Amino acid sequence: MEGLRHQAMLAIGQELNRRALGGPTPGAWINQVQRRSSLLGSRLEETLYSDQELAYIRQGEEAMQKALGILSNQEGWKKESQQANGDKVLSKVVPDVGKVFRLEVVVDQPMERLYEELVERMETMGEWNPNVKEVKVLQKIGKDTVITHELAAESAGNLVGPRDFVSVRCAKRRGSTCVLAGMATHFGEMPEQKGVIRGEHGPTCMVLHPLAQSPSKTKLTWLLSIDLKGWLPKTIINQVLSQTQVDFANHLRKHLESSPAPEARC
Repeated sequence: MEGLRHQAMLAIGQELNRRALGGPTPGAWINQVQRRSSLLGSRLEETLYSDQELAYIRQGEEAMQKALGILSNQEGWKKESQQANGDKVLSKVVPDVGKVFRLEVVVDQPMERLYEELVERMETMGEWNPNVKEVKVLQKIGKDTVITHELAAESAGNLVGPRDFVSVRCAKRRGSTCVLAGMATHFGEMPEQKGVIRGEHGPTCMVLHPLAQSPSKTKLTWLLSIDLKGWLPKTIINQVLSQTQVDFANHLRKHLESSPAPEARC
């Protein structure tokens, strides 16, 4: 850090000397210093993170790009189920990824409310979603990236035993749209636990954006790609995963309707 600052001060001093000796015009000199300052800021930002942290950040961004790429391709989706309220689950097989599931719902809540529950309060998910026992943030990296450990509840009838997942998650805003993405990662301080099978999330994401005709409502699209590991028939996996998405939407609505909205932030 001190070395970079010294280089910046030396560069600025050299530019001042050149200007005093009839060097570049003031405008050109300012532009040169601004470019050097921008480069310095970028290099200083990189020094804030370790190599491992930078790898997690890149992995989260990679998960987001892959997941959005899958969602953007509208071909090949097949309907798994559709509820009376319009909630629907679609699926398709993606090369090098496997079968993925896509939940599409409209929630009668503003996007900011969903963002707070799904991102800022993700560790409370086990309190309102019976399919999740616990979500714990293991490490926060910058403002967009976190490493999490999720312990899933056993499915109804014990068709699927206890599973846990270690993931890198990335949250970003693009205009009026929020994207929450993630995928499986390795975190040395959270080894596999006895009696629990370590599953893996593939590139997965949730996309939130206000309805154009009704901004107080939110369109939520959830791409789910997951490997439950262990020996399980595909028919059971498909049934469990599609039902998990339907249940999630129902539990989320019930939670938002029964809990008071947070006070407006300035």
